[in-house]
Amino acid sequence: AGVRVNPDSAQFELFYNPKFMGALSDEHKMGVLMHEFYHIIFEHVTTRKPEGGIRQIDNIAMDLAINGLSEMRGKLPCEADPGPVLVEGGEPMKGCLPGEGKFADLPAEQTYEWYLAALEKMQEEAKQNGEPDPFGDEDSFDDHDGFGEGGGNQAANEIAKERMKEAIRKAAEEADKAGNWGSVSQSMKKNIKERLQTKVDWKKMLRYFVRTSQRADKRSTPRRLNKRFPKIHPGKRVRRQAKIAISIDQSGSVDDGMLAAFYSELDNLAQFAEFTVIPFDTRVAEDKVYVWKKGERRKAERVLYGGTDFNSCTKYVNERNFDGHLILTDLCAPKPIASKCQRMWLTTTEYMRNPYFSTNEVVVGIDRK
Repeated sequence: AGVRVNPDSAQFELFYNPKFMGALSDEHKMGVLMHEFYHIIFEHVTTRKPEGGIRQIDNIAMDLAINGLSEMRGKLPCEADPGPVLVEGGEPMKGCLPGEGKFADLPAEQTYEWYLAALEKMQEEAKQNGEPDPFGDEDSFDDHDGFGEGGGNQAANEIAKERMKEAIRKAAEEADKAGNWGSVSQSMKKNIKERLQTKVDWKKMLRYFVRTSQRADKRSTPRRLNKRFPKIHPGKRVRRQAKIAISIDQSGSVDDGMLAAFYSELDNLAQFAEFTVIPFDTRVAEDKVYVWKKGERRKAERVLYGGTDFNSCTKYVNERNFDGHLILTDLCAPKPIASKCQRMWLTTTEYMRNPYFSTNEVVVGIDRK
């Protein structure tokens, strides 16, 4: 099994081998899922992933940080006696457990960084004694290779983290309301709540949105040789450009302070992109639509004061072949029709946590201050 960030969709993905999962008891299936989800919660897949790539020793340290949790005890397939054997004549499944085997001297419930330092010290001692790497033959029931797949796109990682944070926040709220966190320990409960307080880098997310909305504008170029078929087919010159629509909710529920905050973020976005600004409430003010040129500075402007209908701006964008659609709003209206292009929402952190409707599209919250 394994988890990763999909660099295109900016979503966390879980992969598993049906034969592997099918051979496990329900309790061990739960343990595998918990193990993978803790990789996400602990940000092993994103923020805390080593810049130089995942090494074997990193894999072990990350697993030790999870497998040593009190809520994981008894739920891991490598703890079975003997562990599941998935290949005929194979060995029982291995795993990295603090306090057992090679890790007998390592305490439970430490961080990935703590275990990494301890393991590197053990490796160095073995090297000085002329012994082989003590962890060269270690194995695990999960795969960490996908951790790096979104690593080249930090903005995708930021978006995936924000989406997951919202899911965790909702789960934490439900657990608090029910007064029952199940098998989650008090220390982990505290850890999770602390992680919910971290802020996302929304500037990177806006850049990610613009970049992933780009399309290729191809045209034949007779003077340019086709590298694969020289002198047979003309080459193609590719220009990357993004035709971005930014709809600004100017309904009465969006006060002047929020509108000023939106324009402030657009002023930052205009430093590296050009986009079309579309003021709307229950309708689009078509005579007020304009192109915000790259590098331009503009002030906040209110041209409407009505209600809110996201269908108005969505229809306008759908009919004009845009590549991406960003809606700046307080989210106080019903869910709109589907967008023909990538759509993203920008609101304040307050409204992001209390939306009028639910959506799988990216919602970014900014601090009004």
